[in-house]
Amino acid sequence: MTPIEIGLISVVAIVFLIYSGVYIPVALGMVSILSIWIMRDNFTLSLNLLKVAVGDSAMVYSFATIPLFTFMGLIVAKAGLGSDIYEVMTMRFRKVKGGIGMATVGANAVFAAVTGSSIASASVFTKVSVPQMIAQDYNPRFAVGVVAGSSVLGMIIPPSAMLIIYSFVAEQSVGDMFLAGVIPGIMLAIAYVAAIWFMGRYTPGFVGGRTVDDTEWMSKREIASKTLPTLGLITVVLGGIYTGWMTAVEAGATGSLVALIIAIVRRSMSLKGFWEALLETGHITAAILFLITAASIYSRMLGLAGLPNQLQDLLAGNSAGFWTIMLLYILLMVFLGTILDTASIILIVVPLFLPLVEALDLSLIWFGIVTVVGAEIGLLTPPLGISCFVIKSTLDDDSITLKDVFMGALPFAFVMLIILLVLIEFPILSLALL
Repeated sequence: MTPIEIGLISVVAIVFLIYSGVYIPVALGMVSILSIWIMRDNFTLSLNLLKVAVGDSAMVYSFATIPLFTFMGLIVAKAGLGSDIYEVMTMRFRKVKGGIGMATVGANAVFAAVTGSSIASASVFTKVSVPQMIAQDYNPRFAVGVVAGSSVLGMIIPPSAMLIIYSFVAEQSVGDMFLAGVIPGIMLAIAYVAAIWFMGRYTPGFVGGRTVDDTEWMSKREIASKTLPTLGLITVVLGGIYTGWMTAVEAGATGSLVALIIAIVRRSMSLKGFWEALLETGHITAAILFLITAASIYSRMLGLAGLPNQLQDLLAGNSAGFWTIMLLYILLMVFLGTILDTASIILIVVPLFLPLVEALDLSLIWFGIVTVVGAEIGLLTPPLGISCFVIKSTLDDDSITLKDVFMGALPFAFVMLIILLVLIEFPILSLALL
């Protein structure tokens, strides 16, 4: 077999193994090492490339952003900042048709800016938002759909684990990726709110709910106590990066310290909770390091096989234009999103398309935002939609089925697709803050 044939078979084998339940890094690493061995008939070369991949992953200074931002997010979640922001948002939106859904989107957007995790957002707001919406006679499908849709903001609004993973695969600055995600993340949150207003006005049966006239307004002091800690943390982290006062690593360390101080002052952090946060940070960091190492050896295997160049020649030979390439890319990501998680999509697809994007002289920062938004659609699409599964597993209501979660999330997946097309057409939206 030629290297091209081996490369193609390896990509198919990786997708098959992941879909069969093999741990993602194991599938990537195992198939890549075996493919290199077959192509070059040299097992030692495969091991040497694996050693280089480990060094390139773990020894990079910016890798420290992963444990620091992970720890910060876990501390924030344990401190209860998500439910505080939700209470304030709910008070402001409760009298509007679909208002609690809008409040959920707003609270999720703020929560995402200090956690960077879609899974954490889905878990937290399933517990605090869905029961309240159902109590206000909202359609259960709409209730779980809002939580599922807005939870993906955690992977777009910085700090985001997916932006970090892409930055390692594409060798881009983590700080630049964070800044590039701000405007698209805000755009998506606003688009969600607009979609909820539209659905409340034109499809009231899908939204359901009733307005509340007896809302008790919080005092300014209570609002400040619930919002200022979160807003202050966001200002420290993103403000430090944006002004250039801190690198992404320094911002992560500072944010972790500030989050820990907030948790201690609020008396929401016990020694047991602190230890659990440290252990979970270690587990998540190790898993991501394993992912990045496997992606590194995988990209080297693709380079040896010549697959990226072959794809570039194929598209050039067919006179494929910019939109043809981008639509192909979107379709590929959406398709893979039905069977794979976001990290898998990024690790498998990005190394294939990076040389093509560079040949077109396109921004790799912009391409990263397009990639993450496109891959995040997979969190809401069956059969794998991870956010939907997390919501279902967190729910205490057996009357809400997994099908209800997917159907409720469908309008929000469509909104994401529209925003993705806008971001592709107007790259400046991703690059304006750089």
